[in-house]
Amino acid sequence: MKIPMLDLNAQYEPMKDKVLQAIKDVFDSKRFINGPQIRELEEKLADYCHCKHAIGVTSGTDALLISLMAFDIGEGDEVITTPFTFFATAGSIFRVGAKPIFVDIDPITYNIDPDLLEEKITDKTKAIMPVHIFGQCAEMDKINEIAKRHGLSVIEDAAQAIGSEYKGRRAGSLGDVGCFSFFPSKNLGCCGDGGLVTTNNDEIAEKIRILRQHGSKPKYYHKIIGGNFRLDTMQAAVLLEKFPYLEEWHKGRQNNAEYYNEHLKDVVVTPFVESHNTMIYNQYTIRTPMRDELQNKLNEANIGNAIYYPVPLHLQECFAYLGYKEGDLPESEKASQEVVSIPIYPELTDEQMDYVIQVIKNI
Repeated sequence: MKIPMLDLNAQYEPMKDKVLQAIKDVFDSKRFINGPQIRELEEKLADYCHCKHAIGVTSGTDALLISLMAFDIGEGDEVITTPFTFFATAGSIFRVGAKPIFVDIDPITYNIDPDLLEEKITDKTKAIMPVHIFGQCAEMDKINEIAKRHGLSVIEDAAQAIGSEYKGRRAGSLGDVGCFSFFPSKNLGCCGDGGLVTTNNDEIAEKIRILRQHGSKPKYYHKIIGGNFRLDTMQAAVLLEKFPYLEEWHKGRQNNAEYYNEHLKDVVVTPFVESHNTMIYNQYTIRTPMRDELQNKLNEANIGNAIYYPVPLHLQECFAYLGYKEGDLPESEKASQEVVSIPIYPELTDEQMDYVIQVIKNI
């Protein structure tokens, strides 16, 4: 049996005709930029994320970047974040001229440890950027309380977490802004790059809308310097066709996670979900000290897998100038050596999951 890490063909086939028609409609209209599908998608996702505003942008990376720009974070500033995340989290901080300050993770949830935040705050700190890793929200009450006490902005990196909940509130509504990715592998993915920023702050929402069009309002009149951060109409059209399936896909992933948990809990460390959280399982990540051997055997058995993330950001070569060394953030470093993610997409069959489970048990 051969099982891919993600099977987009299985997702695409049931909606193929609708997606192709949506793309054709965009071509027929010639509204490739700022077409009506953009606004329709923004309204639906604002409501879904429990926010007043949703602004479509070019990617999840640019969602982070434009949010930092909206808060005027730049040269000489510091932003606290986690090293156990995709590169874009810290890369966006560097790109505005600020300095990423890394805080270690909770070894159980893999999210940033809020109890370690305060000791990293200086007079240069301007924001905290928690990441809702693998589709589970960080401990936002503690993070927000610390941020409020120190006058800091909170930028949620919710790239993996659309629809996840923290104490009944949706990701993207928990900080000052939320940043989402529509990369094709996400629970809600488009047919290229795409992203979204959510907020309940009218002023920040308006600034982000201006920044995404080179800082112009009206056209050709520029009070601030922005960039080309517009979401393509075609991507919005595809997302509108996929969005009605999102809750069903979440449920499928959650059901698959329960099945894995039941059969793997005595074999490897399975994902832990806080009782007040609803996790959407953008990844299903297991943990074992014999990770490398496990991954080799999974590859031999034709079972798709991936390591998120093999090198924590504080040890990446490009961030050597920050002065971190091995041992500085031990939980992130240990997790990077022990985690591996296995297929969790909702179209998995019981037969496929049984095969994955049996291979892991055999190892």
